[in-house]
Amino acid sequence: MRGTDQQQGHVFSYISPEQRVRKDHPLRPIRTIVDKVLKELSPEFNKMYSKVGRPSIPPEQLLRALLLQMLYSVRSERLLIEEIDYNILFRWFVGLNLDDAVWDATVFTKNRDRLLEAEVAKEFLALVVEQARGQGWASDEHFTVDGSLLEAWASAKSFQPKNKKGSPPDDPGNPTVDYRGEKRSNETHESKSDPEAQMARKGAGKEAKLSYSGNLLVENRNGLIVNSRVWEATGTAERYAALEMLQELPGSGRVTVGGDKGFDTADFVRECRNMWVTPHVAQNLGRRGGSAIDSRTTRQGGYVISQKKRKRIEECFGWLKTIALMRKVRHRGTLKVDWIFTLACAAYNLVRMRNLMRSVVPT
Repeated sequence: MRGTDQQQGHVFSYISPEQRVRKDHPLRPIRTIVDKVLKELSPEFNKMYSKVGRPSIPPEQLLRALLLQMLYSVRSERLLIEEIDYNILFRWFVGLNLDDAVWDATVFTKNRDRLLEAEVAKEFLALVVEQARGQGWASDEHFTVDGSLLEAWASAKSFQPKNKKGSPPDDPGNPTVDYRGEKRSNETHESKSDPEAQMARKGAGKEAKLSYSGNLLVENRNGLIVNSRVWEATGTAERYAALEMLQELPGSGRVTVGGDKGFDTADFVRECRNMWVTPHVAQNLGRRGGSAIDSRTTRQGGYVISQKKRKRIEECFGWLKTIALMRKVRHRGTLKVDWIFTLACAAYNLVRMRNLMRSVVPT
């Protein structure tokens, strides 16, 4: 596009963000996938916002901005708005021209809260997985489940006795708390900042932190995340979340599911078999009563392959916690944490699918 400066008589050229971004930029294939998904979600977006009052931020742009925050590890939404303001690449991905005004950070947060109330994240993840299946990248028969702790946005000082009024703190901003000799548990205590967060630890000898349980269902062909769940961090959350995700798998054929020793329980194995799911979990021979699976399962070649493939799920958790900033969540409440965790899983799939596109050898 060309124009003329009438005062100086100069001819200038306007180059859009689309023209400024390189044709081979890594974000281009990701945006192509996102465009297809948002087009299918358009009818859902039309129901979310009222047609009266001040214009709101389009939900499509909100989702694109949140994806950028996860893809580029932007630590806060205020910094994200600043990046969109001066970064041409970010403007192009979100869908803003160079002269378009960028939203205020508080307006962005308020509109984002409206988006959190809808089931957009799960639909977004499902449509991304559907595209992967259309390309033959996702398996419909072999899966892996696992869970990990997500640190909550609450401090240990907020973990106080339930329904007990104490004396006023010596320092309201940073009170002095002495837990020596006090027995604390999730039954008697709760966080005043995030009551749904539970005190949990990764293993014996590890420190306990207020956390949520983030759970994944990953297919074994290319390690794409098929489903996700965030539950309260209880001792059985991983197994119950895994059964719920397995129950939502499409189709009626028999599938296999791999897992670590934590899934080697009689209840989990029995429920899997009732759902026509073959449990390829690691044997926990040290538990009382022995392993819940025997040589009829472990002698099969598919069991050995499932045990090798299940390590890929750790790559998913590693990316989510380091790149997508899920090591310590910035939202409170199970529903909000589940929403943002699901969108982060979709962002991981976008990166994985982009890499798969590059690995395809043209014929």
